[in-house]
Amino acid sequence: MGLLTEWKKWAIRWMERNRGLIVVLFCLPASFVFDACLRLQKKLSRALESNDDHDRKVQRIQKQVAAWNKLPKEKRKPMCTARPNWLSLSLTFFQKNQCHKVPVSLYNILSLNKKEMTVRVEPMVTVAEITEYLVPKGYTLAVTLEIGDATLGGLAMGVGMTTHSHKAGLYQEGITAYDVVLGDGSLVRATATENEDLFRALPWSHGSLGFLVALELKLVKVKPYVKLNYVPVKGMADYCDMIRMVSGALDKDYPAPDYVEATIFSKQEAVIMTGEYTDCVTDDDKRKVNHITRWYKPWFYKHVESFLKKGKAQELIPLREYLLRHNRAIFWVVEDMIPFGNNPIFRFFFGWLLPPKPAFLKFTTTPGIRAMTFTKQVFQDIVLPMTELEKQIEINEKLFDAYPILVYPCRVYDHGPNSGQLRPPRPDQMVPGAKWGMFNDLGVYGVPGPVKRKEPFDAVKAMRAMEKFTRDVGGYSFLYADIFMDFKEFNQMFDLTLYEKVRKKYSASDAFPHLYDKVKPEIDVFKVGKEYINPL
Repeated sequence: MGLLTEWKKWAIRWMERNRGLIVVLFCLPASFVFDACLRLQKKLSRALESNDDHDRKVQRIQKQVAAWNKLPKEKRKPMCTARPNWLSLSLTFFQKNQCHKVPVSLYNILSLNKKEMTVRVEPMVTVAEITEYLVPKGYTLAVTLEIGDATLGGLAMGVGMTTHSHKAGLYQEGITAYDVVLGDGSLVRATATENEDLFRALPWSHGSLGFLVALELKLVKVKPYVKLNYVPVKGMADYCDMIRMVSGALDKDYPAPDYVEATIFSKQEAVIMTGEYTDCVTDDDKRKVNHITRWYKPWFYKHVESFLKKGKAQELIPLREYLLRHNRAIFWVVEDMIPFGNNPIFRFFFGWLLPPKPAFLKFTTTPGIRAMTFTKQVFQDIVLPMTELEKQIEINEKLFDAYPILVYPCRVYDHGPNSGQLRPPRPDQMVPGAKWGMFNDLGVYGVPGPVKRKEPFDAVKAMRAMEKFTRDVGGYSFLYADIFMDFKEFNQMFDLTLYEKVRKKYSASDAFPHLYDKVKPEIDVFKVGKEYINPL
């Protein structure tokens, strides 16, 4: 027994030291097979089932909730879905073993309403699947995340934004209806006019108010291609001003393009991209087409970086490829896992296996790897007012020195007293004459500069400073990532007034974990932070 225990410890240490090799030899092939099997299973399921089966599946969920309600009160544990932690995109490992798990196996696209410009889906439909379904028909979601494995229900209960968000707002603004099974087993529909309080509180609730069983999402009419302009800009003041201008942050009537994003490669260098829907009709158009998601192509952010030397350029990119442009490299996270991943030889022979499935990355995460990634890497998306863009970049360099960083402009609407967990933009953050403020996603992913230089990096201190800055300027942390706030600080960042009322009104208080308990790290951040503050 002792020999077996030592062997297991050695194996765990080896996995922690050689995770890149594990990703290449195990995660890439396994995730490819897993994805192929899952896609086949879903296709068979959709071929065999009718939309009537959706009602029967929802009724089974209701019966399970009703059975939970019949348990003696002392035996009732809060409910959660039975979906394994490693299948989610969240960085945390919520302790589902402490909950009563209910299977919510809802994977189908239910209907397309061209007249109302909406699509009705079950919550486990992924971004990859919905784009594959909609784009050939000439539509896309108003907000389409770049990661194919993200589920539409997960985004609805959490948050999402993309390069169309300067027009469409956060993901929640693109949802017209939620169908939810409540803690008492009843099925309710929430819209802007029906159960409005629940409708406003569901975004950012992370499954703490009920089981989502269907949702309806707004569509945007599109063309087959995106005409993408790459504009390299030198100087922080210049690229910040340009981002604000092209996104409409200075003038609500500014004719903003369909897509706006910026990748900042250093404090003084950025590439700003603007895109418009277009057809590909002329020979000149055809020469400009770039199939950026093909396996042998450079990772998108590396392609973007090349324009710092090349100068301004324009390309036509097939729409679905544009929407999933960051998928292969998971923005630039894969480079830290596979440093040679963008090598032309690796891309040519193995690029078709990318990206590694987040599910398998989590599946191979030992406690040591979890602690290492927690303390030696940064994975954060933060919603911040664009009026403070220069300060965002300054504090990123001071705390993390991590480049590149991502900037997506995004409208944040003021819905008044029913704004849900998001505190409305402050008056000085509102676009003049508009009902929204222009914010942006600051995406910081990868290994901080101090760690790359083999210097100490205090993850807890750095992230708590970033969270304080976020609270001070009226921003919000994405809750899929690790948070470092105590409950009081969390309540300062988010307004839980409506949320707490909704929990009581809709039978969630004893039936589901509290939002803070759902999203806080499963590890002791302060203890782990102290243990891992030493240099690598």
